This record gives sequence, C-alpha cells and structure tokens, in this order.
Amino acid sequence: MAAAAEGTPEAGAQPVKQDPAVETAEEAKEPAEADINELCKDMFSKMATYLTGELTATSEDYKLLENMNKLTSLKYLEMKDIAINISRNLKDLNQKYADLQPYLEQIDLIEEQVAALEQAAYKLDAYSKKLEAKYKKLEKR
Repeated sequence: MAAAAEGTPEAGAQPVKQDPAVETAEEAKEPAEADINELCKDMFSKMATYLTGELTATSEDYKLLENMNKLTSLKYLEMKDIAINISRNLKDLNQKYADLQPYLEQIDLIEEQVAALEQAAYKLDAYSKKLEAKYKKLEKR
C-alpha cells in the first residue's frame, strides 16, 4: 500500500485509460550523426535557393525600375521637343501679329471714319428732307 501511495504502479494494476484529447509526450531522440549532416546540407541548399530567388526578384525589380525610368526620360524628351515647337510657333505668331498691328490700327481708324461718315450722311439726309419740306411749303404759297 505504501507503494501505491507513492504513485508507483503495482504489478497487478490495470493500465489507466487516457483521454484521447490529451496528447502524451514522447521522449525526444537525437537523430544519428549522419542524419544531422544530411539535414544541414539540405537546409543550406534550400536556404541558398530561397536567397537566390529573393535576390533575383529584387534584381528584376530594379531592372524594371530602370526600364521605366528610361521610358519616362524618353517621354520627357518628346514633351520637351513638343514644347520647343510650340514656343517657336508662338513666337512666329507673335511676330506676325506685330507685323499686322499697323494694318489693324489702320483698319480701326478707317472703321471710325466710316462710322463718322455714316453719321454725317444721316444728318445730311435729315437736313435735305427738311429743305425739301420747306421748298414744298414755299412753293405752295
């Protein structure tokens, strides 16, 4: 009984049923020396493959960025050429406008004179109608 109180199983005792949800610990066994070497070689080989893949992906990202920068640079050069052409055309148009400015001023002056002449013609017409009316009035007497 003393042995049972201390927790040592008696020779005739039945095994205790374990709950299936409770896992039992197993003793960790060290693998053989050859297995450790093989596992280390395998681990280093896989790590090298992984790192090579990571570095390759990074390198490809940088190549993509480089190509994008080159294309962007080309687009900016095209835009620069377009802007230079627009600037040149604008200067030409400004020069043509400056060349036409005296003629435009003459046209404005002629337009003012025509308007003044038109007003004079209306006044002359009104005056001639008054004269005609006076003449007819005098003629009737």
